[in-house]
Amino acid sequence: MMLSPDQAADSDHPSSAPSDPESLGGPDAKVLGSVSDLEPVEESEADGKGGSRAALYPHPQQLSREEKRRRRRATAKYRSAHATRERIRVEAFNLAFAELRKLLPTLPPDKKLSKIEILRLAICYISYLNHVLDV
Repeated sequence: MMLSPDQAADSDHPSSAPSDPESLGGPDAKVLGSVSDLEPVEESEADGKGGSRAALYPHPQQLSREEKRRRRRATAKYRSAHATRERIRVEAFNLAFAELRKLLPTLPPDKKLSKIEILRLAICYISYLNHVLDV
């Protein structure tokens, strides 16, 4: 069906488009029911692959890089290795704080300090040492 230039210009504006079904396609036009009357088409049927399993479980080569990463991280072996690496990192972090704590003067010397207190005390102590060197 060809549109005349007037009809083509009218089709650009939805508010001016005709609303009755006969004017859309003529007297022989098929009128569709509501959206709920339409049957959904599964992705696998549309592609011609047949079966919905291919859509749910794509071949590993078809997965995106992010999806491959998620699947690899979901394994128990990966989680266990990650937990081990994280434990080692936290232990090294705490050891570094303990060594820094030994270098800072406090009263009493064995007072337990939080990590933020250790950092703030270290900043003050470094500032004090710079002041002593400048004088």
